[in-house]
This record gives sequence, C-alpha cells and structure tokens, in this order.
Amino acid sequence: MKSLTYTFFLLAFTISFNSFAQETKTTTYLYDSLVPATKKFVVAQPRVPAFKIRTKTHYLPFSHWSQKNTLGFDISEVAFVNWNAGGTSSISGLLKGKFLRNYSSLNSNWSNELIFRYGVNKQDGQSIKKTDDALQINSSFGYRHNPKSNWYHSVKFNFNTQFTNGYAYPNTSKAISKTFAPAYIFLGMGAENINKEKNRTFYVSPFTFKTTLVLDQTLANQGAFGVPKAIYDADKNIIEEGKKSKMELGFLITNKFKKEILKNINLENRISLYSDYINRFGNIDVNCDLQLELIVNQYVKANIGAHIIYDDDIKSKREIAGVQVTEGPKTQVRQAIGVGLEYVF
Repeated sequence: MKSLTYTFFLLAFTISFNSFAQETKTTTYLYDSLVPATKKFVVAQPRVPAFKIRTKTHYLPFSHWSQKNTLGFDISEVAFVNWNAGGTSSISGLLKGKFLRNYSSLNSNWSNELIFRYGVNKQDGQSIKKTDDALQINSSFGYRHNPKSNWYHSVKFNFNTQFTNGYAYPNTSKAISKTFAPAYIFLGMGAENINKEKNRTFYVSPFTFKTTLVLDQTLANQGAFGVPKAIYDADKNIIEEGKKSKMELGFLITNKFKKEILKNINLENRISLYSDYINRFGNIDVNCDLQLELIVNQYVKANIGAHIIYDDDIKSKREIAGVQVTEGPKTQVRQAIGVGLEYVF
C-alpha cells in the first residue's frame, strides 16, 4: 500500500514538471524507420526553366499589291533690301506628287504610276508666272513564260497633259497651251526588261500608237502641236476647222533607271525615244528627264533636275516687238534646283 502511494506521487510530480517546463521544438530527420538518423538530407527544389514571353504578333495577309505615295513641296527665295548692287526679290514654289500601285506575281507584273508637278514664281513688281506644269499617268502590264527571265511581253500606256494655260512671257493675253491642249497618249505592245536588283526598266515596242490631242479649237486652227490646221479662203475666212487630234504609228524605246551613286545621293533618269513610220521615219522625238536627289533626312531633300524635249511637231514661239512669232522646232530645256519637304506614306 505504501509503495503504491509512492508510485502515484512520482507520477504526479513528473506530469507537473513537464507542464511548467519551456517547450523546445526539435526536428528529427529519419534515415530509416528503424534506425535514428545520422545524416541530414536536403531535398533539392525542382529546377524551373526560364520562360521567354513572346508577344502576340499580328501578321498582315499576303498581297501581290504594293504601293507608295509621295508628296513634296520645294521652295526657293531671294530678297533684297537696300542692296546697292541691285537685284529683284523673288520667291518660287513647286508642289509635286508621285503615287505608285504595283502588282507582282510569279509570271506577271503590272506597274501603275501617277505623277504631277505644278510650280509658280513671283518676282517683285511682276505678276505670277508658271514655272512647271505636268500631269502624267503611266501603266505597264507584262507577262513572262519563264520565272527566271527578266523579259516580259508587255503592253504600255502613257498619258501626258498640263493643268493650266501656258504663255510666252511677257505676253499673257494669248495662251500657247491649255489643259488637254496638248495631251499625248501612247499605247503599244512590245518587250520589257525589268531588273529589280538594278532598279532598271527597259522597254522596246515596234508598234506604238501616238495620239496628240488639242482640244482647244483656237490652237487647233493654228495647227499647234502638229494637228492638221484650219483651211482658209482668200479672205481669211475658215472653210474647214482644224482637227483636234492626230494619230501616228511608230517605234518606241523607253528606259527608266534609278541608282544611289553616293551615300544619300540618288540619280534617276527617264528617257523616251519615238519615231513615226509614216511621217519622216528616223526623225526622233526625245523626252529625257534627269533628277538628282540629295537626302538631308527623312523629310528634307534637295533636288537638281533637267528636262529636255525635242519634238518636230512643236513649233517654238517668242515675242518680237509686241508680236508673237512662230518659229521652227527647237530643243526645249528646263532646269531647276530646289530644297523642300517630302512626305512618304
């Protein structure tokens, strides 16, 4: 009985001691379920690969069509204030544009081009004068049998005219040209070599129709630009009005070339040679346009250009003692230098 009392007292003392003692947290690592652990093992974390987040890209649908639009404005100005050496203040402006629409597939190519230019000049004490005026539409469709060849069977269309009246300054009372007077239409078929790597296009056509339009009756009666003129009687009365159009069939060669000759300096040359089979074959009409473009930056560019025209049907006119005199055909030359803004979209 006494030993049972001692046993009960010892058990109560042990429980009370553990209740008031500080709790100690112990981590035990087991190597085996039956043997106490003697080594510490650390479980390796799984390696997560670094993921590269790729943004969603919107791809445009494939198209055989390409386009390029260019608008520009050139300006030149000179001003004199109390300048003892003399001089006349003047300002010139030129608005120009070029719009391209091209279709290209494995065996066919269709190029379309719209070009316009209009420039004016204002000198101190004088009226505004026109310095440039052109509207041009070009279209060429070609087909080739061999995709590796640069030669195409082509049909070419070209249209040229102007916007406003032209004068033999200083005479502004009598226009020497007007809208659609003249206008030139070329339509023919031939062979075209298109080298996109060298940015060169060469075209030769043995069958090209050239139509000259003079839709102003006064100019048509004068036989301007080669159309049949009016027939008069002895008293200078018109018996038969002049024709407003003239058609020719001839041989046409054209070439277009553009190259960066130096850094930020581009050279572009267009030349057209035409000879009529019926009316003095071998007498060649020449139209050559040479442009040198100096790029300052994306928007600012300088241009140096020269345009040369010779057409045996175009008679030159000039003012002599207040009278407008018609002379024979002469080489026409226009040269211009300008600096301006250009926007491509």
